[in-house]
Amino acid sequence: MLNYYHTHLFTLIALVAMAEMGLTSFLINRGNLHDTWFSARYHHLLILALFNSVWTTIFAWTYVIWILNGAMHLFASIAGSALWLLITAILWGTAGGVIATTRGGGDCNGDPPLTRCRQSMTVMALCWTEFGLCLLTLFAACMWVSRSRRDYRGAYYVPA
Repeated sequence: MLNYYHTHLFTLIALVAMAEMGLTSFLINRGNLHDTWFSARYHHLLILALFNSVWTTIFAWTYVIWILNGAMHLFASIAGSALWLLITAILWGTAGGVIATTRGGGDCNGDPPLTRCRQSMTVMALCWTEFGLCLLTLFAACMWVSRSRRDYRGAYYVPA
């Protein structure tokens, strides 16, 4: 049962990371081309978000492939995925929080749909989405482990 949900959650994590990768690489390319940045710090934060999305995409797809192949690899275990999810959640939470404080402007009301403000808000929203998905998957794994603890009494045990 866990493999079923884990596979879907990790696939969703990978797909959101791929969307983040496309958007951040576009914004980095566009900013380098026209030399238009909110600040130098924002440029570095976009590179951090790009690194996070590449990291997440590689490891999430690797985990999905290991689970679907039934491989008993160290990193395909619950402990391995929990460690990976914790590290990834910390990376995404840090990126989302720092981007939220660094991003220029706040409200994009009245701006056309395809503006730098809205694209920047989308980067931040995808960071928080990845953070939430990682925590949800980590919570689901922990709940599965706590619910599937075996009762070490043998089948011969009859309650008094």
